[in-house]
Amino acid sequence: MNRKIVRTIALGSFALAVVVCAARPGRAADAKTPYPSMAPLDQYLIADRDAEIALARTAAPPSISRDATVMVLGRHGYETAVEGKNGFVCIVERAWMGPFDAREFWNPKNRGPLCFNPPAARSVLPLTLMRTKFVLAGQSKDEIHESMKAAVENRDLPALEPGGMSYMMSRQGHLNDSAGHWVPHLMFYVPLTESMTWGAGVPGSPVLLNPHFNGAPEPVTEFMIPVSEWSDGTPANADAH
Repeated sequence: MNRKIVRTIALGSFALAVVVCAARPGRAADAKTPYPSMAPLDQYLIADRDAEIALARTAAPPSISRDATVMVLGRHGYETAVEGKNGFVCIVERAWMGPFDAREFWNPKNRGPLCFNPPAARSVLPLTLMRTKFVLAGQSKDEIHESMKAAVENRDLPALEPGGMSYMMSRQGHLNDSAGHWVPHLMFYVPLTESMTWGAGVPGSPVLLNPHFNGAPEPVTEFMIPVSEWSDGTPANADAH
């Protein structure tokens, strides 16, 4: 295996451990929750619409993102800013798309650019749109969890389509305060399953289990595979993260 890829995978495994540990309740570092509740909405919004469009496009290589639909976050939810023509949808997710037990669930600084492929745009993006709807309705974290659980039980969300994946290869994002923009990676969405279905997290495996979605409460398991370059083609191993 290419040494550059091996270094990226090793770095990604370490960074994921940092992310997961930061999300676990009961640790000494959790004694004081840094973001106990939602900040004012303006802190989550990006005032420059063009800047958010550009940031969203950094999630995937230009050959994909330049023809993608781009959605931006407004005061009433995500709205289409650019109509695409290849079926991909690029957006910038906020912290509330993380695990419900994450210490940074309400971190207003978090920005997660990603581009969904067509199956994921149809069946995974709606999870983002629905969570965001509940956030903007003023619900607490516990209420959002229960609302999402009810939406799943009532089949208010589309069934997960086979082949869903997304690109998260931006070096300009901020996924959390511990990992910054972490490492470039691809994410694959499958029906709720065990991590060993893909051999995720075992020594030598390039596959990682993302706590973002893993049945809590959405019936989706998300696997991640780090890659060796950012979307602009620069090598990931040259970056401090």
